[in-house]
Amino acid sequence: MKREVSPLAAFAVAAAGIAVYSAMDTLMKGLSIASGAYAAVLWRSLAGVALLAPVFLARRMRWPGAKALRLHVARGATGGASVLLFFWGLARVPMAQGVALTFLAPLIALFLAGLTLGERIRRAAIGGSLVASLGVLIIAAGQVQAHASDAVVMGSVAILAASVIYAVSLILLRQQAQAADPLEVALFTSVVLSVLLLVAAPWFGSVPTTDQLPVVFGAALLGSISAVALAWAYGRAEAQVLAPTEYTAFVWSALFGWLAFAERVSPYTVAGALFIIAGCLVAIRKPAPGPQTEAAL
Repeated sequence: MKREVSPLAAFAVAAAGIAVYSAMDTLMKGLSIASGAYAAVLWRSLAGVALLAPVFLARRMRWPGAKALRLHVARGATGGASVLLFFWGLARVPMAQGVALTFLAPLIALFLAGLTLGERIRRAAIGGSLVASLGVLIIAAGQVQAHASDAVVMGSVAILAASVIYAVSLILLRQQAQAADPLEVALFTSVVLSVLLLVAAPWFGSVPTTDQLPVVFGAALLGSISAVALAWAYGRAEAQVLAPTEYTAFVWSALFGWLAFAERVSPYTVAGALFIIAGCLVAIRKPAPGPQTEAAL
């Protein structure tokens, strides 16, 4: 049984997890630029296993059951595809812009929940998607105005694709966090991703240099801390309560992008991000109870 905590505590832990993840994004962007997204994600995953496996064994934790193992495999696969596309794109676009495009994921998750879980798609979700789509168009207009290169455009497309896959991962995370311990979630997600990536390592992989090893393990440590924090929070609060924490990543990515890569945030990116966030908030808001609600109770 999970100990009951207040939604505010779960929200605070999730927000901290997003901040830590944004710092990890900064390290991973540098690795992706230097060695490619595939190698960077592979190194981080293997380092994550090396960091978490000893803790898992020292705590004498039980091996996951069949249901949890299926969820670990499913989320490891979808999360891996999303991460690869995201960091491939992030190596080509400013961090704030890339993160802003990922804000579509919670909105997409609402529609996927309707398709896969049979939940009714409310009018607010449809209206919110239209507002958020306008935000994407504003960011695209900024690229046109700035005469963005083909690499930047392709990076943005890759991040949009990553957002769709990440939406699936969010649904699986909620199920995963309810079925397993946060440490188990973080470890086995890294294990599955490592195994999948190692299959193609002879063709696409490479060996990190000595100078890159501290960065690899730093990214793995930050990613593991973030994964544990988010799994802990999602196991104790509803996804709709925690989804807004994703939007704090825009502030962190703008700050870290400026500090690490001297990236400037364009007005188009800020305006587009605000529209996307507004659309998501409209979509996830609860309908006000009508006069018949109390009568029905």
